[in-house]
Amino acid sequence: MAEFIREFLSIFTNDGKIITLLVSMFPLVELKGAIPIGVSYGENLITSALLAYSGSTLVSIPLFFLLLPVFNLLKKIPFIKKVVEKMELVFKQKAEKLAKNSNGEVEEKKRKMLIVGLFIFVAVPFPVTGVWTGTAIAVFLNMKFKDAFLPIVVGNLVAGSIITLLTFLLEPYVDYIILTLFAIAIVMLTIFIIKIIKAKPEQTN
Repeated sequence: MAEFIREFLSIFTNDGKIITLLVSMFPLVELKGAIPIGVSYGENLITSALLAYSGSTLVSIPLFFLLLPVFNLLKKIPFIKKVVEKMELVFKQKAEKLAKNSNGEVEEKKRKMLIVGLFIFVAVPFPVTGVWTGTAIAVFLNMKFKDAFLPIVVGNLVAGSIITLLTFLLEPYVDYIILTLFAIAIVMLTIFIIKIIKAKPEQTN
């Protein structure tokens, strides 16, 4: 299965560095999958980690500024409007869950708690707690870019460090790491799709 993944990626290029960089920019997989994939292509672990971290971090910048405009644009297309509205609702619910612990706090303390909460969320190295979801949550929390970017960057560094360490310790089993991460990603994607299907956005006239 891991070999199948590599063969599929090789359709686009056989350059391990490029593959590592590109894979790290994809949601769910991000650097958590890109680091072991880079190693499986024969790239140095540190090189793979740096490329994966760079790609997954840089993608958060356009995502932060373009997410809502793209959603608003897609909602103008009748046959996908409801799907986009449900996706928005799922992200809003995640944002509300992160923000609920700061309710009742003064504004400055609430801001700091949101920053810490966002950092912890991104730092946990699971497929749905990375840069893409973290950035979406920041957007739906109406956080300023200067407040959101640092916890995303540092959280991503922590997640990347954990995966780098695991890959170093378990390098002989890198194919199993890839399979495990992709299996988790598929499961979490399925759960996300189910949440979107079940989501019930408010009706608008």
